[in-house]
Amino acid sequence: MKIASFNINGIKARIDALPQWLGEAQPDVVVLQEIKSVDENFPREIFEDLGYNVETHGQKSFNGVAILSKLPLEDVTRGLAGGQEAGVVDGEPDDQARYIEATVVGKTALRICGLYLPNGNPVDFDSAGAPIESGKYGFKIKWLKRLKARAQELLALEQPFLMAGDYNIIPQAEDAARPQVWARDALFLQRSRDAFRELVNLGLTDAFRARNGAPDQYTFWDYQAGAWNKNDGIRIDHFLLSPQAADLLSDCQIDKDIRGRDKPSDHVPIWVDLDL
Repeated sequence: MKIASFNINGIKARIDALPQWLGEAQPDVVVLQEIKSVDENFPREIFEDLGYNVETHGQKSFNGVAILSKLPLEDVTRGLAGGQEAGVVDGEPDDQARYIEATVVGKTALRICGLYLPNGNPVDFDSAGAPIESGKYGFKIKWLKRLKARAQELLALEQPFLMAGDYNIIPQAEDAARPQVWARDALFLQRSRDAFRELVNLGLTDAFRARNGAPDQYTFWDYQAGAWNKNDGIRIDHFLLSPQAADLLSDCQIDKDIRGRDKPSDHVPIWVDLDL
């Protein structure tokens, strides 16, 4: 079973490119981020005509996640638990559309968690130069704690699951072409990286690194300063697999060439192949 993750940076902007890639890559399941559309305006018919079942958790103009699946989607849930207790963003409760879950059944049932983790910038620093966990950066860290709690719940069930999407985290220096320029960015701060490592240390597997240890492997290139032409990228889109799912992993790759096409997203798809 081929399962992909793709931050499309707006369904309206990718209304032609996304179906084209789906036709070429033929993933069985896709988790999307930044659909930037309310549920009722998402062009589901385009994807249903391609054979996909469609579930969305949308928001006007910002955020938004979705799952497209050629298999039926069961037990669909929207939103990450703990939002009201996790604080606020710019004075508002956490009602951002960033998380969706569903189960697909192949040879066995697989729980798919699609996520769009908060960026966390700008970051405030104290007089000693340490990041202050407040505002948008505080929200990012609290969101990661909630994600960890959900992973612990799923691990306790001892069933295959994966958490896939745009994590907005650069795990290691080799995951950035120029790590030094990200030193004070929320994506690369040590606290952010530690939180990602805490997820892995629960027993989850970074699927891409399990299959590919080479540097210069990225999923995001900024639109500015010729980043794509310079290969000035970062790896921030990830698949984390439970032990049961990791046992089924046969491949994980990045569809880099998509970034060089007309009207591309600033992200490219990443996918895993599981023996399901």
